[in-house]
Amino acid sequence: MTDRIQTSRTSRARHRTRTAVVVAVTAAVVAPAAAVAGGTMLREPRPGTTVSALPTGQDNPSIADGVAIGKDTAIYKTSGLGPGALNTAAPAGTEQRYVDPVDLVGGVLPPGVTITEAQGLNVLRRIGENLARVGLSYDDVITMRVFLQNPAGEEKMDFAGWNRAYRQFFANTSLSTGQPVAVPLGTAPPAPPMVANPARPSRFALEIENLPVNGWLVEVEVDAAFPEKKKWGWH
Repeated sequence: MTDRIQTSRTSRARHRTRTAVVVAVTAAVVAPAAAVAGGTMLREPRPGTTVSALPTGQDNPSIADGVAIGKDTAIYKTSGLGPGALNTAAPAGTEQRYVDPVDLVGGVLPPGVTITEAQGLNVLRRIGENLARVGLSYDDVITMRVFLQNPAGEEKMDFAGWNRAYRQFFANTSLSTGQPVAVPLGTAPPAPPMVANPARPSRFALEIENLPVNGWLVEVEVDAAFPEKKKWGWH
C-alpha cells in the first residue's frame, strides 16, 4: 500500500504549487514463480536480472516491498510522457482532447470512468509504444513516476481514477496462479485487464498545479530493465 503525504504549500513568484506526495516503497517486476514471500531473505540476483520482495498475504499487490537489481543490468529511462491528443472531436487544449477514442469508443467516457482515468489509459498506451521501440515491454518496467493535476473544478487529484487505469496495464495477475485478475473500468463490473502483466514497479505520484501541456492531467515516466532473460529469480 502507499502512504499519502500532503506537503505544505510553498509560495513562488506569481503562483503557488500544491504538492501531495504519494510514496510507494521500492518495488520491481517479477514473474509469479519468482515472487519472494514476505519475510524470506532476499538474495542478490544474478547479473542482468531483477528480483522483487512482495508483501505477505496478498495475492495481487499493486507494488512490491523492494527490488534487487543484479549487477550490470542495463536500464532504459523514458522521458515524461503525457496523453496523446487523439480525440480530435474535442477542442485543442481541453482535457477531453486527451481521451483515446480507441480504448474509449468515440472518446465518450463509460459510466464511472473519470477524465483522469481516461487520460491514464492513454498515457500508458504511449508508455508501451515507447518501450516497444527499444525492444522492451510493460513487464520490464521496474520504477514509475506519476504526476497528476487536478481535473477542472476539482480540489485534488483523482488518485483512484489513476489507480484504475494503472491496474489495466500493471499488477493484474494472481501470484498463486499466474492468471490475470479482473479489474474495473469506471463503475463497470471487473473484467479482464487490457494488458495482463505481473510487473509491480516501484512508484510515486505527485499532485502538481500545472502540467506542461494545457489539458494534460497525467504525465508518467518509467525505468525499465533489459533482463538477461525474460525471467526473474534469485540464486
